[in-house]
Amino acid sequence: MPEFVDAYGIPIVYDVHEAESPRAVVQLLHGVGEHAGRYGALIDALVADGYTVYADDHRGHGRTGLRQWNGDHGKLGRLGPGGLGAARDAVWTLTQIIRETHPDLPLILLGHSWGSFLAQMLVDRHPEAYDALVLSGSALRWPGALNSGDLNAPWKHLKGTGMEWLSSVEQVGRDFLADPLTTSTPLLRLFGPIETAKLIGRPRRDLGRDIPTLLLVGRDDTVGGPRSVHLLADAYRNRSGFTDVTTLVYPGARHEIFAEAQQAEVRADLAAWLDARFPSRD
Repeated sequence: MPEFVDAYGIPIVYDVHEAESPRAVVQLLHGVGEHAGRYGALIDALVADGYTVYADDHRGHGRTGLRQWNGDHGKLGRLGPGGLGAARDAVWTLTQIIRETHPDLPLILLGHSWGSFLAQMLVDRHPEAYDALVLSGSALRWPGALNSGDLNAPWKHLKGTGMEWLSSVEQVGRDFLADPLTTSTPLLRLFGPIETAKLIGRPRRDLGRDIPTLLLVGRDDTVGGPRSVHLLADAYRNRSGFTDVTTLVYPGARHEIFAEAQQAEVRADLAAWLDARFPSRD
């Protein structure tokens, strides 16, 4: 598996899933406490549809984190030196690797949850690098629009795994807890209050580039949910000047819409949206 070394000397592991005759590249950014390996069904669908996919295990996470912390599973999710900024910059390094490797292909940035926050930060800093933005389980990164409390509160009465907030499919929560490369420690505890506070921000004003943007959210998502995502869509339109912003809300779905009961519908909606903007080269 390929890797690169970040500015702090930490090797970042990533995967490349090649499409046969790619029409574009998707850079996939996973969420907090997890890793790229949890997106197999989505990656397979994208590759089959003509998209080459690059997906790293972010700083402190998955295979990257396991090596970073010398095999200590108890430290997974901790970012280490440089914190959030280093995690963001490492993802930007992968963007540059993709651009150098595929100079003629459009690049779509697809981020889920924390990965969607990193994606928002990258678009603010480097709008010229991306040709489309897809955010799932996202939120406006602003006080009052982002849930800093117990994400599982609505399902507490079920006395289940405590991971019911991820998906209405119970097995998803069970699989998450059984996965040796994940951690269920809450973000605030993993990152600490100072690094967590650095997540706060809004889409930059007048980005000077009109990036097609798709926002996907479950109606029962406790991270931000539809209200926060609609605020994010408004910010991209009114602050950044984007003219092509689509928001899709899925009834009955929770945080991980790519692991929900209607995941096939979500993948089909994503494929249709991409297809309209990146026609097949056949």
